[in-house]
Amino acid sequence: MTGRRRVTHSLEAVLDEAIALLDEAGEPALTFRALAARLGGGVASIYWYVSSRDELLDRATDEVMARLLDRTAELGDGPDPVANLRALSLALFEEMRRRPWFGTYMLRNTGLQPHSMLMFDRLGQQTMRLDLTPKQRFHVVSSLVSYVVGVAVDMAQPPPKEFVDSGLEPAEFLAGYAERWRALDPEGYPFAHHVADEFAVHDDEEVFRSGLDLLLDGLRTQAGR
Repeated sequence: MTGRRRVTHSLEAVLDEAIALLDEAGEPALTFRALAARLGGGVASIYWYVSSRDELLDRATDEVMARLLDRTAELGDGPDPVANLRALSLALFEEMRRRPWFGTYMLRNTGLQPHSMLMFDRLGQQTMRLDLTPKQRFHVVSSLVSYVVGVAVDMAQPPPKEFVDSGLEPAEFLAGYAERWRALDPEGYPFAHHVADEFAVHDDEEVFRSGLDLLLDGLRTQAGR
């Protein structure tokens, strides 16, 4: 009688399918059972490559970062290090917007995410071309990463229940919200009145880029450029 043949995969195949699951349905969809079904084997076969779901998430995150590093290898070659930082930050942001789960796990475990650490270092290498102290360079890169990740993760959140229940298009919902700002006491909320028209038509990604440029303008000033 022939015993059951163990289905073999590869770590590359496991990560490819894990990333596909994460992209399609987010972090809750990534279970060993769902992954095994896609790979055509049993759950036990996945344990040949990762010891836990947390390790799988870290390795999937690092695989995405490795691909991003390859695609952005030339973004740090320009003559202006601040412009290079902007290009790298935007590339990182776009990847997180495309993959909402990605920013949540980046740099969570540097032991299992060497490529995430390499992205952090690649950003830092640009600051080494500026007249800054080590403390200033660390603060610059930490602030950039925190800003990029924070905004991307926030934008990836599900829309508020009030919006979903309203049945309105995003522009209509924003316009209605702006009307609430205009209805506030102008003496108590002068700023809300001042920017209500802008809020009604704002684009979140434009706001992100504006904030990034404010950070980088501050960096140029600090570095005397």
